[in-house]
Amino acid sequence: MFGDRFSDRTNPSMAEARTESWTGKRIVVSPVEVTNFLGSIPLLQQLPGTSIQKIAEVVEPLQFGKGEVLLREGTPEDGLYFLWKGEVEVSIPNSMGSHTLGLLKSGDYFGYASAELIKNLNKSDVTAISEVICFVLRNENAHLLSSVSIWAQQPDESEVALLERILELETLEVDLYKGYTKPDYPSFGGNVYGGQLLGQALAAASKSVDPALLVHSLHAYFLLTGDERMPIIYKVERTRNGHTFATRQVSAIQKGRVIFTMYASFQRSMEGFEHQESMPNVPTPDQLLSQDELRKRYFSDPRIPLKKREKWAGGKPTKSSPLDVKEVDPIDEVSKEALPPWQSVWMKSKGKLTDDPALHRCAAVYASDWTFLATAKRPHRTVPIQLLSLDHSMWFHKPFRADEWLLFVQSSPRASNGRGSVYGHFFNQNGELVMSASQEGLMRKLQKSDRSVAKSKL
Repeated sequence: MFGDRFSDRTNPSMAEARTESWTGKRIVVSPVEVTNFLGSIPLLQQLPGTSIQKIAEVVEPLQFGKGEVLLREGTPEDGLYFLWKGEVEVSIPNSMGSHTLGLLKSGDYFGYASAELIKNLNKSDVTAISEVICFVLRNENAHLLSSVSIWAQQPDESEVALLERILELETLEVDLYKGYTKPDYPSFGGNVYGGQLLGQALAAASKSVDPALLVHSLHAYFLLTGDERMPIIYKVERTRNGHTFATRQVSAIQKGRVIFTMYASFQRSMEGFEHQESMPNVPTPDQLLSQDELRKRYFSDPRIPLKKREKWAGGKPTKSSPLDVKEVDPIDEVSKEALPPWQSVWMKSKGKLTDDPALHRCAAVYASDWTFLATAKRPHRTVPIQLLSLDHSMWFHKPFRADEWLLFVQSSPRASNGRGSVYGHFFNQNGELVMSASQEGLMRKLQKSDRSVAKSKL
């Protein structure tokens, strides 16, 4: 639970001499104002967006006049106070009067909310030095301050999609998170998949803003390959806070070194002008085979030697993919024919995702790196090529669900100087352009000496 440094957990019977109740005057505040304010509190931003909404519905708006005592030293705390307007003074009574510890202003919080039988006792007086308005979360609603996941308060673990589990982070403290590459997560040659870094970093950034603000653009650089055997620390810096826009920088750290960095900008929804380019006319997902189905067809392909097919069929099972992927023009892996530098792919999460718009954007970011840079390799299939992402940018145009089919139209207009550039657009099944992306990556001929070295994520 959340508390402040002026409290101590003690049995209530020890405070029988001090039982004053300071309730304040209950007032009416618009739900929008309550939600907007609570969404700006860093400790609450770490919770699922639905939890903040529920807290906004149950908090009590209380008004206190100048000089009124909000909390008295030695009395049982009855809730967590979020200071919306005004200032309060925190002091400790003593034989000489009182000793002032400091002032609290709008955005600060104090007190303690707990559903346990043993309550906290105030170890200080909290007094209004101006007219004050607080939102108070009472003990009976203390459960809203904790959650099993950053995306849902009480998810059913048996039904959580693999992609949602990949995007789950452990909260270490405000703006500091830990991510993992668990055995069932996709990885490449021992390296962390680039989409995982993108998705987890955006998840960390999303937990540092008002849930009403959603990412509208991001720009990221891959600095070092990530080691799948080690956890990843994500450090968020609050570069800019505003009512309409907010900017965050996220650093991914392993072994004390920054391996990845991202800038993400968030925006509150607003009306504006609209236009878009049209979605290409392609087969629908139900008319195409999945990547898993295409892979199984090679087991009976007569162009492949029988011994090789038997080896594939009896080999070590591949890790389950968190994505359903259906290629509009699938590559013939047996043929080495050069192909044009473009492709279209239908993608979605395997399994339903929690109804959090921020999660769906993180999921789409994860998916965006799955086939992207490989588009630049299509005209050069006669030689082995090493690919490694260098940077990645995305723009988000409209709301969407990442557990529903999205068409990712990709093209590579240029490869030169050991690098390939790719661009893409995401359309939903209604033909709406919902996201755009671009990426540049290292693209060089794979030498024999390189094959003993850990491969890139692609």
